[in-house]
Amino acid sequence: MKKSLLIAAFVSTLAGLNPGFAQAPAATNPNQTVLLEKVTAAPGELKIAYEKYRLPNGLTLIIHEDHSDPIVHTEVTYHVGSARETAHKSGFAHFFEHMMFQGSVHVKKAGHFEIVEGAGGNMNGTTNRDRTNYFETMPSNYMETALWLEADRMGFLLDSVTQVKFENQRATVKNEKGQRVDNVPYGKRGELNDALLYPEGHPYSWPTIGYLEDLDRVNVDDLKNFFMRWYGPNNACLVVAGDVNTAEVVKLVEKYFGPIPMGPKVLPQRVEPVRLADNKYVNYGDDVFAPLYQFTYPSAKQYHIDEAALTVLGTVLGNGNNSILYKNFVKPEKAVQAASFNNASELSGEFTIIIVAIPNFDGENDIEKGLMATLNEFDMKGVNDDDLARAKGQIESSVVFSMQSVAGRAASLSETWYLSHANPRLDKNFNLGDELARYTKVTKEDVMRVFRQYVKGKNYASLTIFPKKANAAASKEEDKKVVAPIVVKTELEYKGLSYTMPKDNFDRSKRPESGTAKSIDVPNFYAYNWDNGIKVIGTETKESPIVSILINMKGGNIAVGDVSKTGLASLTADMMGEATQNYTNEQFANELEKLGSSISFGANADENLISVTCLKKNLDATLKLFEEKLMRPKFKAEEFKLNQSLNYQNVSSRKFNADATADLAFAKLIYGKTLAAEPIGGTLKSIKSINMRDVQNYYDRFYGPDFATLTIVGDVTEMEILPKLEFLKNWKKKNITFPALMPPPATVTNNKQVLLVDKYKAAQSEIRIGYLGQPYDWNGKYFKTSAMNFTLGGNFNSRLNANLREDKGFTYGIRSFNMGFKERPGVYEISTAVRTSSTDSALREIMHEVNNYRDNGINDKELLAMKNSITQSDALRYETTFQKARFLNRLVEYNLPKDYVKQQNATIKSLSKEEINSIAKEMLLPDKMLILVVGDKDKIKAPIEKLGYKVQDYKEVEVATFEKK
Repeated sequence: MKKSLLIAAFVSTLAGLNPGFAQAPAATNPNQTVLLEKVTAAPGELKIAYEKYRLPNGLTLIIHEDHSDPIVHTEVTYHVGSARETAHKSGFAHFFEHMMFQGSVHVKKAGHFEIVEGAGGNMNGTTNRDRTNYFETMPSNYMETALWLEADRMGFLLDSVTQVKFENQRATVKNEKGQRVDNVPYGKRGELNDALLYPEGHPYSWPTIGYLEDLDRVNVDDLKNFFMRWYGPNNACLVVAGDVNTAEVVKLVEKYFGPIPMGPKVLPQRVEPVRLADNKYVNYGDDVFAPLYQFTYPSAKQYHIDEAALTVLGTVLGNGNNSILYKNFVKPEKAVQAASFNNASELSGEFTIIIVAIPNFDGENDIEKGLMATLNEFDMKGVNDDDLARAKGQIESSVVFSMQSVAGRAASLSETWYLSHANPRLDKNFNLGDELARYTKVTKEDVMRVFRQYVKGKNYASLTIFPKKANAAASKEEDKKVVAPIVVKTELEYKGLSYTMPKDNFDRSKRPESGTAKSIDVPNFYAYNWDNGIKVIGTETKESPIVSILINMKGGNIAVGDVSKTGLASLTADMMGEATQNYTNEQFANELEKLGSSISFGANADENLISVTCLKKNLDATLKLFEEKLMRPKFKAEEFKLNQSLNYQNVSSRKFNADATADLAFAKLIYGKTLAAEPIGGTLKSIKSINMRDVQNYYDRFYGPDFATLTIVGDVTEMEILPKLEFLKNWKKKNITFPALMPPPATVTNNKQVLLVDKYKAAQSEIRIGYLGQPYDWNGKYFKTSAMNFTLGGNFNSRLNANLREDKGFTYGIRSFNMGFKERPGVYEISTAVRTSSTDSALREIMHEVNNYRDNGINDKELLAMKNSITQSDALRYETTFQKARFLNRLVEYNLPKDYVKQQNATIKSLSKEEINSIAKEMLLPDKMLILVVGDKDKIKAPIEKLGYKVQDYKEVEVATFEKK
């Protein structure tokens, strides 16, 4: 839905570089592929090297070669999004995205997922206001397969469309809206704001996912017309990035895409800039704990001369602890969150300020007045040098980090292509250096100019989402229901369209051979065991000028040892992000953000976690700040009070989220009255009970080197980095001891029982099914159980997803997973959200699939697909610094052999059908599976009981809803 931050984040580091750009002369023969651009990049230069071509049918082809990893990313972007819809047929672009995965003439239904996942790859598609894209990342020996797949749905989709597929995906889209919009707090925020900000009929005035009544209005003919109008090659850009040969790619693209006929001409879309004659207001009651206030000002569209300055303004005004929004709203405990940002799209821009208020604070009704006073204060104080440096530092790091993967680079190239339709200079004279300079050239005066031009004293759209009170009538200002505006238009652009199937001189029904896979080597690494207990592992990589450091310390929430203090580990981590002995919170944030670095502390059930990430050039300064943060926290009383209050508000909000409620309730069922069952963030009661002494004691006990793992990945050698980390090597051992783990409850049978958490008027039902699982092992029963689960619910084409999503249309998605932990039992779980009316049917089908798989086992085709998918996924494991760090960290944390992945693959290849079936019979035990449902009791209890289940209320978790009978 939102513009990617990639281009918006380009900044000063890259601005002065030699662009290495050459404009190729156009070919005179219209029947030949034309080289349009060639951009080169020297080693270490932060640029994307590529060649851009145009085929005779209008398809744009961009090729980016990167041989650092044996993978290829293929992405097709169509310059059509929800903005090309008509008002009474909203949601069609997104609906059509779903249809593109339903098979084409030479690829069966769900065949894209079967082929890509079967090769160890991943794939998806997304839709926003301005474009729709489809992409897959695969081992590079499958490059031709990826091109064959994308070409088939571009040129051969229509003859495979059926009414059954159409109705199934209509149901799936409705389920997606139910899960992502209707059943989550503040889910309607975007929909409400767009309808308020934009005039009726504006292409941005309806949500990308559409209105339900509009989805019911469309038919198969609408779908076919939409395809013929917008999905021609001349309205598409194909990006092939990764371990490829440019000449080979051009030849294959000409083969597979060249025969596809050109579609109708697509002209740039034009709309008048949005102007508000006055402030506009909507108040909307929802099942939320804290009121949300959103103020949106019309701003500049992408590549407008003011867009870069507006992006910087958003960062200065409302990002970080030094921003004026944080100081005036969060720090004085008036708000849980206060932020601002500029979101620029192709046709317009939006400058947005969001304040999530703490309920019942003094002056709650004065948020708007407080914001106006804050903007006046900002106007008087202006922007200083540090403000500008912080903003640019963060933006610089953002772009560098996003360029680590070929997918990130491909996304940037695709975005530049579709934006060039309305900005011809991007297509004719674009080079990265000039683009990046837009942000380096932003001055303090520019920031204040756009603030006064677009924000200060200007009209805005004001949206308030407030907690709906029980039995309260809607306020006179409340928008009772956002409905689809019926704007009747003569759709001349859809008249007279016709489809011509491409004519080939080869047999397109034959899937290309994959070729020989390239060997995949795990990263070379160094490793040490320091005397104080720290286990060190690291590797050097020259692919990006980034250094990442991870520290894992045994502890986490379980180490608290007292259920009444659950959340202490998390609150301690929050306090580690506050002031130190030598820096105030604001001083520290100022220095860190100017570097564009990040230092974060966190906790999970079993560990305390630290992450340090920076650009190579800022490594020394970042490590100096990290030492200060780790070794010299101050734990100020006023900062503890603020963090305690914010955590309390966050936990209070959690009970309004059905998904979070289901996860918490299921954990309690699995782990009983142990800390493994308790939420990491704590409970309302436990947060109130935690004091400053608890935090200090937890830090003193569990922040130490004794059981720590230090992982280092980045553009730094072993000899460079280790001397810089002497402060960690000299960290004194604490002789840490841990409380004994409380055993989880004994496994019990479900006795044909469903435990029900009542959430009145819930839009969907959350279902969790499973049982206490096994501890982690890397090559034994746990590992083999995970392999067994792949077919049942571990991939998109799994039996569960094929049944409940693709066949029945009950859900947006369902999965099952086997999760294990190092020192305690894990959990086997099936998880989904289904529409309320299908709750009983979904339960029946889930248990049918479990029983059928257990009783009848895996078939030969499924066994082969599982083996291929798992064993060929290695190519995608080590691309980014984070992926490398995760791999190395796992080696140390679980004491794994260096070649454990190779050994796992050998185990997978050796698994027989009989062994998988034996594991399924042993591990899939329906009578021991606990069944939990969170949903509207009045609507779902009786249908579930008709299945033969006893339904019992489960009240061990708090569910909040302001809707009462």
